[in-house]
Amino acid sequence: MTTASNPTTGVPGIAADSTSVPLDRLHPSDSPRAERQDAEHVRKLVESDREFEPILVHRETMRVIDGMHRLTATALRGRREIAVRWFDGSEADAYVLSVELNVRHGLPLTRAERRTAAGRILRTHPHWSDRAIAERTGLSGKTVGKLRRCAVEEIPQLHARLGRDGSVRPLNSAEGRRIAAALLEADPSASLRELARESGVSVGTVRDVRDRLSCGLDPVPERRRRCVPAVPREPRRAVAEPVRDDGTQVRRLVRDPALKATDSGRLLLRMLLTTELPPGQWQCIVAALPAHAAPLVREVAARRSAEWSALADALAGPAR
Repeated sequence: MTTASNPTTGVPGIAADSTSVPLDRLHPSDSPRAERQDAEHVRKLVESDREFEPILVHRETMRVIDGMHRLTATALRGRREIAVRWFDGSEADAYVLSVELNVRHGLPLTRAERRTAAGRILRTHPHWSDRAIAERTGLSGKTVGKLRRCAVEEIPQLHARLGRDGSVRPLNSAEGRRIAAALLEADPSASLRELARESGVSVGTVRDVRDRLSCGLDPVPERRRRCVPAVPREPRRAVAEPVRDDGTQVRRLVRDPALKATDSGRLLLRMLLTTELPPGQWQCIVAALPAHAAPLVREVAARRSAEWSALADALAGPAR
């Protein structure tokens, strides 16, 4: 039994088809509601003559995510099975989905219940932006921000967050602006959207960086430079020294006209710049990664690491 109007359609991790499951195999919902059951709502469901849409269940725990009232009404109708659509994901993500669905349909959550839900999501998904959590809980971004500040000791403080569009961005865009400026210097013909994706900032921020550079200004406004230290300039040296693994050396390469003159050189510069992330942003990416994707990402990361090592070995060979 499937229903096109079901609000879970198209959500990642949810099976498209439903299956019948015995009622006694299912566990109560981990619901954000203070009152788990509304007797009047259940009565209306029992007395209705329509078939219910499949309920949503977390496959690993057999806990109901959405549909406890339908489950109770089905039992009161004397039936032993109910149509279920499965969700495959973590328990924390199952709770988020429960909140989101309860906000979007059925009996609405009270403001107190939505605030309680947002507080719990902040603890399990601290890498999500305030707006991303607000969208799922039916609150404003400012309200979620206040909740985050009030629970600062309980919530890990990261240097970057995952936005509603799925992009990971630093809390302060100063470093992203510097990367965008370096990318623009390396390849002025690159599109704003492409530069935004590679530097981890918005298209509007990249446009502002381009405008500031054209006026001879620092790509990072003064108010942001106060929060994040600028990238140190490389001191002049009389003799060559071993290359250090920091952003100064990458920017030295960006200023090399020989690299900027060829497609392969510009490609190399973009690769070096876009993989230059602060430690906090790497932690945010790891925290935001779904469990089912981790093995594949690990495999790809290991392969990329081997490719970079091979490049380093080639550049250190006798021919060089």
